[in-house]
Amino acid sequence: MRKNPPVTMYRIAEVAELLGVSDDTVRRWIDAGRIASSHEHGRSVVRGTDLAALAVELADEPGHAAPRKQEVSARNRLPGIVVAVKKDTVMAQVELICGRYRVVSLLSADAVDELGLAPGARAIASIKSTNVVLERP
Repeated sequence: MRKNPPVTMYRIAEVAELLGVSDDTVRRWIDAGRIASSHEHGRSVVRGTDLAALAVELADEPGHAAPRKQEVSARNRLPGIVVAVKKDTVMAQVELICGRYRVVSLLSADAVDELGLAPGARAIASIKSTNVVLERP
């Protein structure tokens, strides 16, 4: 029998960092009912699954602003939130929203289980490629 992964909770500052917006913007969204929050130990927190849903919604909005600060190192590490996991017995596809970017990774199903990747979980996409495709807008 499989155990359900624990519910991941994020503080306001973490939500803001992952979505590339200010803390005040996140608080306004909470006040407006765009995203639900609760209180843990006197702090406002957001469920990871709710954050994942909002991240997808924002990524699909035309003109979504670029992240407030660039969080990419020389090794191309993009912090983000898992928004979808498709898994069979051997392989898995994991989709992350990293600021305004959507990143999809193919990896083993075992790796997904070992890392505890599920919608709402925080993850870092480390990208290294010898093939980069360029487009003109």
